[in-house]
Amino acid sequence: MQYEYLFGIHAVKTALKRDARRVQKVLLLQGRRDQKIQDLETLAKAEHIRVQWVSKPELEKLAENQVHQGAIAVCEPMRAQSESDLIQLLDGLQAEPFLLVLDGVTDPHNLGACLRTADAAGVHAVIAPKDKSAPLNTTVAKVACGAAEVVPYVQVTNLSRTLKMLQERGIWITGTAGEAELQHTQANLKGPMALVMGAEGQGMRRLTREFCDQLIKIPMAGEVSSLNVSVATGVCLFEAVRQRG
Repeated sequence: MQYEYLFGIHAVKTALKRDARRVQKVLLLQGRRDQKIQDLETLAKAEHIRVQWVSKPELEKLAENQVHQGAIAVCEPMRAQSESDLIQLLDGLQAEPFLLVLDGVTDPHNLGACLRTADAAGVHAVIAPKDKSAPLNTTVAKVACGAAEVVPYVQVTNLSRTLKMLQERGIWITGTAGEAELQHTQANLKGPMALVMGAEGQGMRRLTREFCDQLIKIPMAGEVSSLNVSVATGVCLFEAVRQRG
């Protein structure tokens, strides 16, 4: 099996707390005994995960210029959830569904940033098609700062079919498009909803757009015609959070 590495105290701590089954062992900097490192050792031992004390050159060799802060977790690869997992999640929700759909976001840095924002906004799940979407990997985990282990990331075979299923459950589909007439602050973003963000440049695919109940845009006052997808996601999600109280 190809193992993945999580770098940094926060990322390792989140993995041990939220997804300890993936963690095979924890590598800590030899000779460092401050409280943060001791907390990681305690968490790992509580989950019966092996702790190995290694030298600084060994950690830096594994980190390959990434900031490790004296802690690395060796993990099984993260796996996306399926449509059946999504249905189970929706069936178990006690609150109105609040979902994020990423149609064609292929950059792992953008996916990680979107997951981090989704976690901060209280999104229940992030949905993406299996084709033309970024996979879960160490880059995503690093950028997400722990959110990749917390927010369900669902990859579906047929996004249009999934959107139809959501509509049949009474979930309002809101898409984002630069040519939309309705601004994000003017739209009703309350109630059960899924926000759809398209790929940078290309936007949503045609079939995805056809399943949207409304289209919204972020007004742009400067020379730039669009925002980075993770920034635009944050703007729209937190407008929804504001409206939802």
